[in-house]
Amino acid sequence: MPISEPTPQRNGQHDSTSQSSANRPTEGQAEARFEVDGVAMVRLLGPQDRLLTTLEHQYPLVNVHVRSNEISLVGDPAQVDAARRLIEELLQMVRNGHELSPAEVTSSAKMLDTDLNLSPSDVLSQAILTARGKSIRPKTLGQKQYVDAIDHNTIVFGIGPAGTGKTYLAMAKAVQALQRKEVNRIILTRPAVEAGERLGYLPGTLTDKIDPYLRPLYDALNEMMDPEIVPKLLAAGTIEVAPLAYMRGRTLNDSFIVLDEAQNTTPEQMKMFLTRLGFGSRMVVTGDITQVDLPTAASGLRLVTRVLKDIDDIYFARLTSDDVVRHTLVGRIVDAYTEYDAQKQALHYEREQAAEFANRAERRSAIPRDRTPKRR
Repeated sequence: MPISEPTPQRNGQHDSTSQSSANRPTEGQAEARFEVDGVAMVRLLGPQDRLLTTLEHQYPLVNVHVRSNEISLVGDPAQVDAARRLIEELLQMVRNGHELSPAEVTSSAKMLDTDLNLSPSDVLSQAILTARGKSIRPKTLGQKQYVDAIDHNTIVFGIGPAGTGKTYLAMAKAVQALQRKEVNRIILTRPAVEAGERLGYLPGTLTDKIDPYLRPLYDALNEMMDPEIVPKLLAAGTIEVAPLAYMRGRTLNDSFIVLDEAQNTTPEQMKMFLTRLGFGSRMVVTGDITQVDLPTAASGLRLVTRVLKDIDDIYFARLTSDDVVRHTLVGRIVDAYTEYDAQKQALHYEREQAAEFANRAERRSAIPRDRTPKRR
């Protein structure tokens, strides 16, 4: 794949005779050209050129033109160079069999902007497992660090907003560990707490009552494994899906344990869960501390970040809106709520300070002044 390095152009001079006048570099601009061989352009550009559109949004000062199997970049020298490096990485990922999405284009660009020595094609092409023709792999640098932490630590806390893949990647690692016979069973649990609503008593048996709370875990299992095998593993106890209340009094040996929605645990429940750890086991605790559904809002996940922060073999992976791999709006929604919460906390702090200052002034005014005795 011949690639021309971006070269500054002066006085409107350029080498390509196939370019239209609208794409000719002007003074101070740079140009880079690609000839893509051996790769279908639709895999690189995406359906309806979605990936190309994402690339243009990422580098607004670069004019991208595609003609047959040739891609030309013209515009700001720094952005042309960055776009060239990104396309090189995307091409390598496609050659490695990676199906690209707009999220991977964006995360790859951010990765290259963060560290020139990072290679998104290396970081994002390492599949955790392949299930039903679909490869499950980290899609951002934060997710890759989270997955690596699970490999190297006994207890890992995955803390971050919705859509960052906390639970999904943890379950993929659990299935991988079971397939490699690193553990004998998988235990998936979450607190049975309603999300802001009171649904009342649910009909049916005990299993029927708790299944709605555990349904997301079942759905993920069916995506990662053959749906015909999952019921057999559940019946044999190789995979167990249970509410957190069922964990008390147990010692979990040779197991991969995932606690989901941990922000809805009380401090007592979190302590109870963590002390279930047995020999040969690993734990992953996931949650979003900005979405606590407990009536008292006393989250065990918030507390544990302070209590266990300095203990070896326990890792806290903090994912951000940059790691959201859902619709691009989700990341912006997370950022908007984060900014709102920060402003709300700042306003609350200012009001507390003002109230304290007023109380001090009132106490000082209430103290009687010393009176010197009159001389007779």
